[in-house]
Amino acid sequence: MRKGILSFMALSAAAALTLSACGDDNGGGDKGSGSGSGAVKGKVGVILPDTTSSVRYESFDRPYLEQAFKTAGVQYDIQNAEGSTQRFQTIADQMITSGVTVLIVDGIDSNSAGAVQRKAQSQGVKTIDYDRLTLGGVSDYYVSFDNVKVGEELGKGLQKCLGDKASNIAYLNGSPTDNNATLFAKGAHNILDQVSNYKKVAEQAVPDWKPDKAATIFEQMYTEQHGKIDGVLAANDGLGNAAISILKKNQQAGKVAVTGQDATLQGLQNILDGTQCMTVYKPVKQEADAVAKLAVALIKGQKGETNGTTNDPQGKRDVPSVLLNPIGIFKDNVKQVTDDQFVKAADLCKGAYAAKCKTAGIQ
Repeated sequence: MRKGILSFMALSAAAALTLSACGDDNGGGDKGSGSGSGAVKGKVGVILPDTTSSVRYESFDRPYLEQAFKTAGVQYDIQNAEGSTQRFQTIADQMITSGVTVLIVDGIDSNSAGAVQRKAQSQGVKTIDYDRLTLGGVSDYYVSFDNVKVGEELGKGLQKCLGDKASNIAYLNGSPTDNNATLFAKGAHNILDQVSNYKKVAEQAVPDWKPDKAATIFEQMYTEQHGKIDGVLAANDGLGNAAISILKKNQQAGKVAVTGQDATLQGLQNILDGTQCMTVYKPVKQEADAVAKLAVALIKGQKGETNGTTNDPQGKRDVPSVLLNPIGIFKDNVKQVTDDQFVKAADLCKGAYAAKCKTAGIQ
């Protein structure tokens, strides 16, 4: 039975890891490494997927992971594959050769991530899937937000914005190679398919989550439907903003309900503008702390604490998981994101947004 997210908000209090951080981030560009006090013997490698599918990886995941590992006194190496599966595999080889004890992977696709996990396993290295499950992989654990629930929050959000009136809905799903995108779509359909007044008029996955491709796809949808689209179930803020750009060209921005995910600066500003109706906020610090806690447990030879399992239909197994809960964000609770410092109020409320922030209760 799943527990709440609160038990994962900090690095294992049980670990009395009153271990002070004394290492520095030695890396530059897309590489970062460091070490803590060395009280926990072992090294963790983290491979992030890219800088294009979401701004979160470099803006949030990296600093939160660094903070967590430094606090735990664990040596770490964090690198970004920049969307290249070849680079992903090269980084993994380097990390395994350097002696990592635990390898945390956020795969670009399941084939390349699975190959990395199997090589790590053959070398006695434990692996953890982070944010995205590697289908057919061999990871020991999986840490993510409950991605079907993320999709359900998207669906509930769009339903709240549209109301009960008859509506035509277009779906802009995430990359077809990302299992999370499949789960987001499943969750959204769980909600929206139950509303008899809603009609799906278009649905397409966006390769590599790229906003420019999303803009082209949505413009085609819009043209084919002769502009008769009332809601856009966009799987993240980047895709949502792409749809909004086409709606602006057609003087329809703010008249069509558009969703998003990741609570990005752009997404929140669109919400304050009224051109995006909501986003799904995933407090990344909770995710980073949870995966760091698992990594420390594995380094110590302990069993990790989980709150559920996730089925891997390709691998025909249930992966022990830490699954966290997402939060729907609308104009009336944007303040929750700034209160958490996920997006700083000073950045959100610049220029023309100062008055809009004040109206939303953000100072």
